[in-house]
Amino acid sequence: MSNIDTDPDEIRCRADDLPVGDVRHPYVEIITSREVPLGGPRAMSVRRTLPQRQRSLIGAWCFVDHYGPDDVVSTGGMDVAPHPHTGLQTVSWLFTGEIEHRDSLGVHAIVRPGEVNLMTGGHGICHSEVSTPGTSTLHGVQLWVALPDAARNTPRDFQHYVPPTTELGGGARARVFLGNLAGSTSPVTTFSPLLGAEIVVEPGATVALDVDPGYEHGLLVDTGSVALSDTPLSRGELGYVGTGVSSLTITGAGAGDAPARLILLGGTPFGEEIVMWWNFVGRDHDEIAAFRDEWERESERFGRVEGYVGAVSRLPAPQLPHARIRPRRNPPTENPQRSTQEETR
Repeated sequence: MSNIDTDPDEIRCRADDLPVGDVRHPYVEIITSREVPLGGPRAMSVRRTLPQRQRSLIGAWCFVDHYGPDDVVSTGGMDVAPHPHTGLQTVSWLFTGEIEHRDSLGVHAIVRPGEVNLMTGGHGICHSEVSTPGTSTLHGVQLWVALPDAARNTPRDFQHYVPPTTELGGGARARVFLGNLAGSTSPVTTFSPLLGAEIVVEPGATVALDVDPGYEHGLLVDTGSVALSDTPLSRGELGYVGTGVSSLTITGAGAGDAPARLILLGGTPFGEEIVMWWNFVGRDHDEIAAFRDEWERESERFGRVEGYVGAVSRLPAPQLPHARIRPRRNPPTENPQRSTQEETR
């Protein structure tokens, strides 16, 4: 699922590598999601955790949408016509349901639970996403990774991987779809150091995960509730821990509660300023405007999707905001270890 907002924000993101906490007592910053309706009155809504004014990047992770479980029988399901991307990789991870994917590389694939599909839209790509006829419930996350400047014009690509289940001990298990964790390594190619994993923690269980202290991390709660380094997190919340931390301790809720299902994201601080608008990642306002113009002119930068049948053949780009990007910093905070970002609404 992609960003099909009809009035998307234009966001200028800057990652500052600020150490947060220490190895023994990491400081956990809680990021709450905001509801974002996608399309008309019957369309799905998502819980958007990144980007936010509070924080816009975790490593190179620049976009986190968490959706469902959504009854697609009553809503009509997902039907996103061909739309463009630049300067990013999309990472699709489902808990329930199936989505048919078609792109301008010529890939026709099905996104299934527990299987990661990663699409690279560096120089430019377009794709469509449609829930399959047999899907009654959709539930998952859609993630974007910003490409560093040296790789942001890389050619189109698509990778699929089914990660095995890794037992973490003490009533927890993981499926590592990007990077390395607990001895499990994903073969999926990325252009900056990243971690992505689904973790399930049984009620009352505690697991200590050894992680790279050069990474910053975010733990998104899908179902249940947990404590991350003694900080409670509820469904839809994301706990952020900065660099300098080599172990993350996760404790499931008490006995009688359901297991907690989590998405752990990590990466080295991105260190580059990016501009995000609609489905484009660029470096300044003029570049975003040029991408939009090329999409509207049906430029070969994005190619064409074959085989999609829908009410429209492709999504038109929204109108650009009237004003150019203007910096906006976070308000002062008592904790000097919190990050800053610049954003334009």
